[in-house]
Amino acid sequence: MSRHTESSDATDATSATESEAAYDRRRLHQWLTGQARAGGVARRDMLRLVAAAGLASTVPVALSAPRATAAEPGIVKPLPPEWFIVHGTNAEARFESFADTGFTTPVSRFFVRNHTTTPRIDAATWKLNIWGDGLTGRAREFTLADLRRFKPVTRTAFVECAGNARNFFKTQQGRGGSGTPWTTGAIGVAHWRGVRLSDVLQKAGLSRRAVDIMPRGLDDEYVTSNGTNYGRVRRPMPVSKAMDDVILAYEMNGAPLPPDHGYPVRLLAPSWVGISSIKWLGDIEVSTQPLYSPWNTDFYRLFGDAYPPEGSAPLARQTIKSAFELPWNADLAAHTRHRLTGRAWSADGAITRVEVSTDGGASWRAARLHDRGQEGSWTRWSIPWKPERTGPAELLSRATDSTGRTQPETTVHNTQGYLFDAVIRHAVTVSG
Repeated sequence: MSRHTESSDATDATSATESEAAYDRRRLHQWLTGQARAGGVARRDMLRLVAAAGLASTVPVALSAPRATAAEPGIVKPLPPEWFIVHGTNAEARFESFADTGFTTPVSRFFVRNHTTTPRIDAATWKLNIWGDGLTGRAREFTLADLRRFKPVTRTAFVECAGNARNFFKTQQGRGGSGTPWTTGAIGVAHWRGVRLSDVLQKAGLSRRAVDIMPRGLDDEYVTSNGTNYGRVRRPMPVSKAMDDVILAYEMNGAPLPPDHGYPVRLLAPSWVGISSIKWLGDIEVSTQPLYSPWNTDFYRLFGDAYPPEGSAPLARQTIKSAFELPWNADLAAHTRHRLTGRAWSADGAITRVEVSTDGGASWRAARLHDRGQEGSWTRWSIPWKPERTGPAELLSRATDSTGRTQPETTVHNTQGYLFDAVIRHAVTVSG
């Protein structure tokens, strides 16, 4: 996915010489010193959040992601077990189910990440409210018809949960992380059609003094098992990102967004962690001050032994991964030629190489790539294998992107299990 800046105002709003990490650390400091606002969170809950994140003292605190109170999945579309693994309010795609699909992920097989339940929204009455002191005038409202009058754009991009592959922290590295035990199926690639967020913000009267936006969804308020109400899902984003490649999407794979994937309009933030692509968009605050929400300070940060007590900077870009389109513990016939297939992706660059090991990592062969790689999307690959020995075996795939980044052997542990990017050991059995 190419990057482009639609307006120089974004550069004026945040210093071009300041890195995203430095910017986010400054935002956190400003919030802690009372310079940033955190609307929508009760004071008693705010103090609890600060303590939970280890920010009120110098003692590190292991932060556990909260669990929603909803007992049922609350997902609209069918979830056949051959395509999905249901994790409470979420549905993980079985990666092997992608083997008979094309480049994009069919809506019927696209994973679902819900904090609560999928809302049913009437597009005829839906409006997007853009408001805040980061506008030059009063708040503006846009209907779906209004958005369709802007010049449309299409992005082919993945949406991937920050916790995708979290389960391997435990199964491969011996230290788990809190949260949904995703394997590799919390990702999907689609053709997204909509309008540039930059165009809409400019129409709404974006001020040169604006530094942050805060998109918020229309799903139910997120209440944890201990009674903490975090409000509706929302997460700040620097104006620089908003003015770059973000779109307000109203179509997915050539059809209106389905309910589970954000109908009628969602944000799409290419290459960033999935929480940034807010579904069921209801309003966007535009602010001249850094903004706070639980989803950019308490969650979606890296906490643990390798990180400072206050955690890492809020997560932004995704990482690099690859996976086999093969069931876990698949049974493969010996002395038979098999075509192993999979997909590899990176948020930082196009996939340029995938290597496969069929002997547990002792030796590697280059796989054949079937797509022209692009940043923020994936590349399909394949390689033949004719196993001779029977018994258990481990298959490994290792991707490299155009920046030179290659999947490591291990991922540094973090308590919430985000951004696992290590080579995954895929167990199979070879039968005689």
